[in-house]
Order: sequence, then structure tokens, then C-alpha cells
Amino acid sequence: MENIYDNIKPKHTGTTKVFNNPVLEKFSRTHISVPIGIFVIIGAGLLYYAYLYTDLNPYLIPVLFFAGWFFFTFLEYVAHRFLFHMKPTSEWKRKLAYTAHGVHHEYPKDKGRLAMPPPASIVLASVFFAIFWLLMGTPVFGFLPGVLMGYSGYLFVHYIVHAYPPPKNFFKQLWINHSMHHYKDTTMIFGVSSPLWDYVFGTYPKDTKK
Repeated sequence: MENIYDNIKPKHTGTTKVFNNPVLEKFSRTHISVPIGIFVIIGAGLLYYAYLYTDLNPYLIPVLFFAGWFFFTFLEYVAHRFLFHMKPTSEWKRKLAYTAHGVHHEYPKDKGRLAMPPPASIVLASVFFAIFWLLMGTPVFGFLPGVLMGYSGYLFVHYIVHAYPPPKNFFKQLWINHSMHHYKDTTMIFGVSSPLWDYVFGTYPKDTKK
């Protein structure tokens, strides 16, 4: 089945307009510090609430936090592979895939589109809060902060990859991984903040040195 990303050639500079409506176009962009700041603050606030206003065992809260962070790495992989890289079986799916992610593959250096706009991501975070609350109740106040911190870490890594040359530290391999996804094979390496699930599901290439 056709992969729309096969027909998208990355441009090293520039940007493009996605929405004709100027308001939608404006809100389709964000500086990376805005969502990172929002979700770090929300996550910290939820943890504060968990410790002071719930009957959760104080020793359980860090376990829930890191479980949420671990869950985010899986969520990141699944969303990137199956939602953002969905097969264009219809015209509306083709348009959705391009608007949500294809434009980023075409203009990977566009710093204004390296993160989901805050209004959309806040709505999604609220939906996840409701789902987790229904599934686990009070522990959500320890679990969701881990998810949000995982998302903030993902945004940070994603920005580093697209805004800067390869770093000379432990982020270098993540930089290489995501660059390979963009410039070598869009059907491989869907994890940005971690390659764990690419190893688990066989989407990490055997030889990355080539």
C-alpha cells in the first residue's frame, strides 16, 4: 500500500501554510518552550496534589510516576507508527496524515511545528486524565504526571534533533535515530525519546552505521 511519505522530499529550510484560515494557521504553530512549560507545571501540580491531598502511599507515588513515564514511551511509539504514519486508504486520511505529520516530514526544520499546539495537547491530556481516572481512580495523580513528563522529555529531544547539529553527549544516538527516520527510512525507528519499542516490534534497523 502506498506510503505518502515516499512522495515527500524533506526541505532543509522554509515552511508552508497548512490552513487557509489565519486563526487556525496561527494556532498550528507553537514555540517548543510553551508546551514543555505547561506540562511540566501541570505534572508538578498533580504530584503536589497526590502527596498532600490523597491517601496514596508516599512510596507508591514515585512508582506510579515512572510507570506513567514508561507507558508514555509505548504511547509515543504507537501514535507515531499507526496514527501519524497511517495508511492513506482514503482522501481524508491522506489529508489528515499530511496535516498532522506529513508537513513536518516535508519541513523538518520548521521550529514552529515541532510540537502539537498547546490547546490540542491540553484537550488530549484531559481525555487521558478522564480515562485513567475511570481505570485506576486516585492513582491517576501519580501516574499522569509521569506521562506528562515523558511527553515533555519527548518534546525536548525532538527539538534538539531538528534545531541543532548532533550533540556530543548521550542525546547523540537519539539524534541519529530520528534523523534516520526522516532522511533514510520513514517506515523504521518510530521512537523519538526511546528506541525501546522499535527493538520490541522489529522496527529498529539491524545496522545503523551504514
